Amino acid sequence: MNSQMKQKSRYSTAVMLMTCMLGITSYQTTAQESPAVPVRVTEVMESNDAPTADILGTVYSTNQVQLTAGVTGKLEWVAEPGTYLRKGDLVAQIELLPLQLRQAEQAAQLKRAKINLRFLETELKRQKELNSKKSASQYQLEQTQSQFDLAQSDLEISELQLKQINQTLARATILSPFDGVVTERVRRAGFDVGRSDILVHMLDTESLEVRLFVPIKYLAYSKPGSRVMLSGINSISDHSGSNEVKIITESTTIIPAADPRSQTFEMRVAVPAEGKNYWATGQLVKVSLPIEEKRVSLTVHRDALILRRDGTYVVKIDQDNKAHRLKVKVGKGQGDWVSIKGDLAQGDKVAIRGAERLREGQSVVIQSNGA
Repeated sequence: MNSQMKQKSRYSTAVMLMTCMLGITSYQTTAQESPAVPVRVTEVMESNDAPTADILGTVYSTNQVQLTAGVTGKLEWVAEPGTYLRKGDLVAQIELLPLQLRQAEQAAQLKRAKINLRFLETELKRQKELNSKKSASQYQLEQTQSQFDLAQSDLEISELQLKQINQTLARATILSPFDGVVTERVRRAGFDVGRSDILVHMLDTESLEVRLFVPIKYLAYSKPGSRVMLSGINSISDHSGSNEVKIITESTTIIPAADPRSQTFEMRVAVPAEGKNYWATGQLVKVSLPIEEKRVSLTVHRDALILRRDGTYVVKIDQDNKAHRLKVKVGKGQGDWVSIKGDLAQGDKVAIRGAERLREGQSVVIQSNGA
């Protein structure tokens, strides 16, 4: 009886072992014969660009002024806010009549000085002739000469005073110093104003610059003429919608003085001519500027990175379309591309879609980017 039970037990154990072995074999066969997974790939690129940092800057007008009255008088007319003016167009007008009356009075004084000078010139000539004939005293000649010199001086003073009045009269008409727009009207027509009173604020919409404050640690890599990229929302032109505009240009001014609190220095970038069609003063734009020297490095698209607790990985696709997960060290990025260090070379293919579910050595089917 015991021998039969032992024999049945051995038989059951043998059956279970065979079943497990068959299951394992079946699982391995299924894994090996699993269908290829579709993935999209991109190549590892070699870059020699300098790493960049993105810093927000503000668009300013290079010509933004407050126009004053220039003379004391009654304000007759001033341009409305929003008025676009060309250089030399009328911005404001001070009452001209009081100045014109002063001008006429001084012109009459000048005419009187000329008449007096001509009379003394004739008298001096006559006194000289008489003195040569001993018919006039030396005292009379010297007195006439002195009067003639004083008349000449009076004439010069009258001419200078008339020029001063003419200049004041010209300042009573305030003209635009550049092509621009009136942003604010401070004084209205009908008020008496002094020569230093502000009438309007004007800014030049054609000449723009971006001002930004950069961390002082990047000062060594920021120089006038260094290549930067401006990017911001298209807020003016309506033919292409409110999309992002990118313009590559050069920095124009570096002010190498750090702010004690923020530990930043100021950089200014002139906006190219096409920028005025997209951005307005006061708008925020992103400035991408170099923060290190140029160096050769391998870069991959950000979509190729697989983030795990133990590190960052990419999936390399070999020539046989087999997947291999490789650990990499990620460096600084520029746009959608980041520098990496790992067992990769320029031209290697890495998966950017479908990499998360791939196993080591699994077969893949490479799809085109348009698929």
